Amino acid sequence: MDKVFAVYIAGAWGSSFGIARNISEGGMFLEAPDPYPLGGRMEITFSLPGSPVELTVIGEVVHLCFLNRTAGGSPRRPVVGLGLRFCGFLEPGQENRLEPAAGWLH
Repeated sequence: MDKVFAVYIAGAWGSSFGIARNISEGGMFLEAPDPYPLGGRMEITFSLPGSPVELTVIGEVVHLCFLNRTAGGSPRRPVVGLGLRFCGFLEPGQENRLEPAAGWLH
């Protein structure tokens, strides 16, 4: 589905908000403020547009790109694009402790 919606990202490298640009059965593409390493895992919490249900998935970074974005004549701003593969879903109230990737320095 080509939908645009906000997501909350939490991982071993911190937490932030991002924008999902595309979602499928197996993963999603999102814009994030910071790069995550290939193979890094994170929790992504979101609600699909028009749905009151909140989902939290575990995603693994399988693609990383850097974009320059311009909107409505505004100056360019760098954006990180992450292609994520879904590795599982968290049940409501379930906590997941994500371990940092080996060798990653922040």
